[in-house]
Amino acid sequence: MAFGFPRMDKTVLLGPAALASMAARRASEPEARWLLQQPRGVRTSYVRKVLDAEDEPNAQEIWMLRQLKAVRESYIREVLGGGSARQEQVSADASGTRHSR
Repeated sequence: MAFGFPRMDKTVLLGPAALASMAARRASEPEARWLLQQPRGVRTSYVRKVLDAEDEPNAQEIWMLRQLKAVRESYIREVLGGGSARQEQVSADASGTRHSR
């Protein structure tokens, strides 16, 4: 699992926000906390596209790349610990120009 998401109980992931929120408070891994704090639609898509796709070795990467930018950015911010300055540098390097705030 490339993102390090633990194999969580599908019942919790597919359950109401209150159940997922309670599980998030008890989760020790930042990836699990992040996923459990996502809206039910995001959690449901994770179950269907990743957990139910056991034969697809890149299921997590594909799932993450297909998420809305806000979801991907929240993963960067909440799990990876920031990245806005790094993202700006990568954008500048890719375009050959430096973007100012």
